[in-house]
Amino acid sequence: MIRFSRFSVVLMAVSALLATSACGFKRKKYENPITKDTQQPDKILFDKSIKDIEKGRYELARLTLNTLINTYDTSEFLAKAKLAIADSWYREGGTHGMAQAEAEYKDFILFYPAMEEAAESQKRICDIHIGLMEKADRDPNNALRAEYECKQLITQFPNSKFIPETEQKLRNVQEALATSEFVVAEIYHHKGSNSAADNRYTGLVQQYPLFSRADFALWEDADSLRKMGKPAREKEGEALQKIVRDYPLSPYVDPAKKRLKEMEMTIPEADPRAVAHMKYEMENRKRLGLLSRDTQFLKRGPDVSMAAKSGMPTMTNPKQSVPLSVPSAAAALAASAAPATGVNDVTIAPLTGGNTALDTKPDARTTLPADAAKSDAAKADAATPAKTDQTSTTDTSKSKKKTKKKTTKTDLTKTTSSQE
Repeated sequence: MIRFSRFSVVLMAVSALLATSACGFKRKKYENPITKDTQQPDKILFDKSIKDIEKGRYELARLTLNTLINTYDTSEFLAKAKLAIADSWYREGGTHGMAQAEAEYKDFILFYPAMEEAAESQKRICDIHIGLMEKADRDPNNALRAEYECKQLITQFPNSKFIPETEQKLRNVQEALATSEFVVAEIYHHKGSNSAADNRYTGLVQQYPLFSRADFALWEDADSLRKMGKPAREKEGEALQKIVRDYPLSPYVDPAKKRLKEMEMTIPEADPRAVAHMKYEMENRKRLGLLSRDTQFLKRGPDVSMAAKSGMPTMTNPKQSVPLSVPSAAAALAASAAPATGVNDVTIAPLTGGNTALDTKPDARTTLPADAAKSDAAKADAATPAKTDQTSTTDTSKSKKKTKKKTTKTDLTKTTSSQE
């Protein structure tokens, strides 16, 4: 028996990829051709552009399609021409090409929402963001966009033939998002931040119940709650009961039952629908082979091989949950009534009733009290004589200066005459 090392397997996989790229990819035919046989000039332009798309001449194809749209603005092939422009960008690929394709597809859906190709356009938008998804421990922005676009297809085109395929893609995307959240929760758990870990685990299971490791997340959540002591005892029991009820074939069911028995809490019965769902998943789940596992690091996207194959994916947006360590409004109100010290919630509420001073008394800025008015008048009267005295004093000093000047002139005249 020949045994290959992991490095040899990876080397063979890389060689196969290089050989495939060297041979070139076969051009596939266009998905949405016009089968009508006619010699109309707009139809001739459309057929020419389709041949260019199939042969990879995307820029030339878009020039031809734009000529058709601008020249024959009432053509029956106008919608197909706009869709072909979007498809040419999609086939061209690249960051710029995918961004242009998404914009063109959205324009097509906006102008032709009733056409059958509108659902296909929305599917292409979903595929664009799925292709841009990163690993589960990296930036989840494209995964969130992919989730949104897949939900948009299911809600906007519920009768489309692409619904079953899109639901599975949505389950795969949510598996990646749940894995990303699980990684963060595990970091908090091992770090000892039990309240933060509980908040992450709880939100994860509530938002993504189809997650392949939801039972383990609940078990880790119960462990974090146990370390938080008596205030988290009830929530710990709820997490253990959820394992027994909703994940009955999980390996953590027996330890959960044992812990519930120690806590003297009720052990619930298993949900029959959960049993059927987990049996179906075990029978249809395919694990990655040796070659796929060893070459996983070469792929850009996340590993979604363990994603659920049945069940309705979550269609609601995640809710913001409050950590258990944050006191609730009721607890804060009870604490404020007691003489204990601590941090309480601050609440704001409007004033009730119309018997306050602000409602019954006039505005002090517009109406002066009688005493204040009298005092102001007295101050004004007292200030007036002072001004009169100052004025009279000033006039007296001026007259004295004038008399002095006249006297000086008279003396000068007398002195002059005596000298003569």
